[in-house]
Amino acid sequence: MRAVEMLEQGKGVCEVAREVGVRSGSVSRWKAMYQQGGKEALKAKRHPGGQSRMTIEQKTDLLDRLAQGPRAHGYKTDLWTLRRVTDLIARIYGIGYDPSQVWRILRSLGWSCQKPGRWARERDEAAVERWRRKEWPRIKKSPQSGP
Repeated sequence: MRAVEMLEQGKGVCEVAREVGVRSGSVSRWKAMYQQGGKEALKAKRHPGGQSRMTIEQKTDLLDRLAQGPRAHGYKTDLWTLRRVTDLIARIYGIGYDPSQVWRILRSLGWSCQKPGRWARERDEAAVERWRRKEWPRIKKSPQSGP
């Protein structure tokens, strides 16, 4: 914006470039942009990034398939990993992604990284809750009163 103001004051491209600290080619490009689109054309624009190779319909379908669980797709455990999701996308849609890109896709779809809890299969939730209510308060250390 400062460069354009200087140009409007009648200064030359090379002089403006020296004062602003850029190459004269940049000043010439800014001048052309300003002449075509005004100050709006000079505003910074966010780079949109690459086009996704998966369509919105494919992403919606992927969410449905992920909700079915890994076992429904031939995996031995009920744990989705990036490698498994990457493999699923390649098998179903024929699109090869790096797992890091699959992570970006999953995050954009509202998924988050979760670590499965380690629970014994024989765990008795009722017994655990009884212990928490009765035994834990009895054995829990309480603050000792001062000397």
